[in-house]
Amino acid sequence: MIGVDTNVLVRYLVQDDPQQSAAASSLIRSFNPDASGFISLSVLVESFWVLKNAYRLNHRKIAGVFGDLAASEDIVVENPDLVREAARRAAEGYDFADVVIALDGRAHGCEYTATFDSKASQLQGMRLLPTD
Repeated sequence: MIGVDTNVLVRYLVQDDPQQSAAASSLIRSFNPDASGFISLSVLVESFWVLKNAYRLNHRKIAGVFGDLAASEDIVVENPDLVREAARRAAEGYDFADVVIALDGRAHGCEYTATFDSKASQLQGMRLLPTD
């Protein structure tokens, strides 16, 4: 198994640098069920942010790609069920990272996860922390 860093995943997805994109594509296309790639949750969170904010890609499109990655037989995605659910919620307009945080907290037995982010507080498992 070979791990994939954020910059490799982003180059593969956006194809904006001829040399790096070609190398990333070659690596990712080489993966198969017997010699798979690995994408961590932290790489996905960072990649979502980069794709949305630096490349201005639509959150629904990014969420769809992440859902596909989680279903791939050639790439092992850390916690694929959580990634699929986070991608589904991100497609609805929630921040991918916020959903991952909420779901991860619930999975680890948290009563709730405290946040100052009012939009994130709308997610099940998140609660707005009062500041008064």
